[in-house]
Amino acid sequence: MRSMAASGGRRAALALVDFVYPPTCPGCQVLVGRHAGICGRCWSALRFIERPYCEVLGMPFSQDLGSEILSAEAIANPPPFARLRSAVVHDGLARTLVHGLKYRDRTELAPMMAAWMVRAGDGLIEASDLIVPVPLHSYRLFMRKFNQSGELARAIARQTGKPLVIGALRRTRRTRQQIGLSAAARQDNVQGAFAVTPFGKEALFGKRVLLVDDVYTTGATVSAATRALRRGGAAEVGVLTFARALGNHI
Repeated sequence: MRSMAASGGRRAALALVDFVYPPTCPGCQVLVGRHAGICGRCWSALRFIERPYCEVLGMPFSQDLGSEILSAEAIANPPPFARLRSAVVHDGLARTLVHGLKYRDRTELAPMMAAWMVRAGDGLIEASDLIVPVPLHSYRLFMRKFNQSGELARAIARQTGKPLVIGALRRTRRTRQQIGLSAAARQDNVQGAFAVTPFGKEALFGKRVLLVDDVYTTGATVSAATRALRRGGAAEVGVLTFARALGNHI
């Protein structure tokens, strides 16, 4: 009886929240059936990244060139991580979702975004031993109150059962915001900005790590974080992001 009463109380509380704050589409604010739901119009505008794509960088190809094909970028500049996968192209609604999570405290969006990332993982999650989010510097974490990559990583861990390891990787210095910087400036900005903690060296040694971030643009951040993880003892690093900036690639 007590559990039934508690369940009824939760339903009543949720109904009250829906009445005071009715669920709306994060893209256009039209009313939808549930919180963090997407209306049909906005859903159709999302660009999910599907095969065919580069086996290493996950960059979509305009035509199917066969299996195990690498992009020119992956051949010319092999990344330090093993593979990268992203769920959606970073434009339109995808950009709105990232900004909502990152700058407007819309942490309720993380489980939905994470579910799309799990779908896009293409074996990355199954091949990993544990999950590590790209960390914020302590000052930025204090100002923002949460780490958007940590929220996504936490939701992925809950949905897949993979262990989440927080505190294994840290930012050793406060870097500039990457927005607006050139590719070269982004690399300089995050060079040497990450280090594995003493706890991390024990937790990560010999492990296959899934590194989670919100957006992949030039790869400077996840590459710097990957190098730190590998120096700290990780056997292999795969990268999973919610969105990917493509520019003129497609």
